[in-house]
Amino acid sequence: MSFELKTHLEEIVSLTDQEFEHIAAHFKPKTLKKHQYLIQEDEFVNHIYFVVKGLLKATFTDANGKEYIIQFAMENWWLSDFRAFYGHTKSITNISCLENSELLSISKDNLDQLCRESHKMEHFFRIKNSLGYVALQQRILSLLTTSPKERFEQLAQQYPQLMQRVSKTIIAAYLGISRETLSRLSTKV
Repeated sequence: MSFELKTHLEEIVSLTDQEFEHIAAHFKPKTLKKHQYLIQEDEFVNHIYFVVKGLLKATFTDANGKEYIIQFAMENWWLSDFRAFYGHTKSITNISCLENSELLSISKDNLDQLCRESHKMEHFFRIKNSLGYVALQQRILSLLTTSPKERFEQLAQQYPQLMQRVSKTIIAAYLGISRETLSRLSTKV
């Protein structure tokens, strides 16, 4: 699993073998089965996760029991309930596996220590957090300003592999449309 992490880190920072060994020592592997929860609502979150293999979804359930899909995470993506992780609060999301998954986890203390010790790691996580913020902003703007057809086309263009790995019911929920609408849209594309 460390090969995938090293390759991912080196997309932003260059590392010696010794530097990477030190970094890798701060991560712990975690394996989950399909349908298993990584994080459940109302628990404290002390780790962020790098997806080595698999596919997960983060959801929020409102007071009426309606579930909203906030995001997916597949290989080389980072995932957590970041509000709970950085805010030292309980999770408001559930994160579950859509496929058997292999992850690397790092605790808040280890992340803070790495960033204090290594400018490269501080730089890496600053860039990753910035990119995550931009992606979240794009998702919000897409939900607010585009038609269901445009959202579907954007998702299909950006993440074609996701379309092959996730059911149409889940894709429809992520896009905020009905399964029937998605079927109509997918036959036109």
